[in-house]
Amino acid sequence: MHRDMTIDMCSGPLLGKLLRFSVPLMLSGILQLLFNAADIIVVGQFTGSQAMAAVGSTGSLNNLIINIFLGLSAGGSVVVAQYYGMRAWNDVGEVVHTAILLGAVSGTELVFIGFVLARPVLALMGTTADVIDQSVLYMRIVFAGMPAMMVYDFGAGILRAVGDTKRPLIYLFIGGVVNVGFNLFFVIVCNLGVAGVAIGTVMSQCIAAVLTIRCLLKTDAPYGLQLRELRIVKAKLFRILHVGIPTGISGAMFSISNVLIQSSINSFDSSIIVAGNTASGNIEGFVYNGMNAFYQAALTFTGQNTGAHKPKRVLSILLWCLLSVTVIGLVLGGIVVIFGHQLLAIYNPDPDVIAYGFERLQIIALTYFLCGVMDVVTGSIRGLGPSVTPTVISLTGICLLRIVWIYTIFAVRHDLFTLYLSYPVSWIITFAANIACFAFFFVRWRKRVEAVPST
Repeated sequence: MHRDMTIDMCSGPLLGKLLRFSVPLMLSGILQLLFNAADIIVVGQFTGSQAMAAVGSTGSLNNLIINIFLGLSAGGSVVVAQYYGMRAWNDVGEVVHTAILLGAVSGTELVFIGFVLARPVLALMGTTADVIDQSVLYMRIVFAGMPAMMVYDFGAGILRAVGDTKRPLIYLFIGGVVNVGFNLFFVIVCNLGVAGVAIGTVMSQCIAAVLTIRCLLKTDAPYGLQLRELRIVKAKLFRILHVGIPTGISGAMFSISNVLIQSSINSFDSSIIVAGNTASGNIEGFVYNGMNAFYQAALTFTGQNTGAHKPKRVLSILLWCLLSVTVIGLVLGGIVVIFGHQLLAIYNPDPDVIAYGFERLQIIALTYFLCGVMDVVTGSIRGLGPSVTPTVISLTGICLLRIVWIYTIFAVRHDLFTLYLSYPVSWIITFAANIACFAFFFVRWRKRVEAVPST
């Protein structure tokens, strides 16, 4: 059964396999966004702009904290993919059990981190007084579900590392249906407001986690899970951390820059602007998740073919992923701009909210393909093995550049257009640096592969 779900990434035509891998990932990403969109739409339609702004104000901070730990799940996925490409089954099993236990521990730590940091950091970000109490409540409840979220992400990462993107999609869909149902029940029937949508989100994450663990327990494949074998294997933990920590830091850099931009948006002291920005950000997320599937494909396919010592195929993977992500980014970005006003109205019918949201949507969505190509090259580099260098590039090209932009250009020209323009500028610069980085590491790795005598 497990063979039917997995994909042979190391031989045969690439494009069809990349699409077979990526399409379920796109749908998974869309469903994940629907988790968040359901929260915002329900509070926007049934509670009002203030509650919508309260939920939206937590997004960048939530992502900052969570991304640090989700990097660890990406590390586990890369290491599983590399060992799977080598056909080192015992090593695959040790990584799987180490990763799942690491996910549970990380999620437990996040519960306490979110509870402690919620109020002081939201206040530091300049969250307006009329929404901060609701924002803190929402964030603390959501973080109570972090153990389930982390276990799901680690488990889904393991399945994706061997090419199984369908079952994580199914489990996420089931959780998504539960999420929407409970959101409506807790907000409309129980009148719990932001607390209700947070509770619904936590319950959906628990269901997705249980289904994923059940799948790993039932399979007899090398990546199967046995509870009695759960333990930390130090060598495998260090290898996961070697990839995962820099990946998490890199994700945090993106989130830190978004926290700074959220703070800059808060500086306009308008819940209407915050609500418009929140709605636009959610719509853009659908474009991003369509493209992010090819980042995951580049990461996983490159990881397996690195383990299998196939440099020509690694290069082909990069080229196909770059072409695919460009097409997806341009098409989806164009669609959301064309139907931008109608899509924004789903989140909030207020004309001012729609106007401010569309101002952002035009700039970000039409240039989002630049973020996609940047991410694909990053995924290829990490699949090869290096993780510190792409993190340094992200730190400089994304976080540092946007900080400089905010305190120089935005300080002089204090308007939303100037603020949002920092996104495409940083994507272009980081993409160029990533291309040079990939070329260096690819050539060095190919020389090592060619120096090894064939057996």
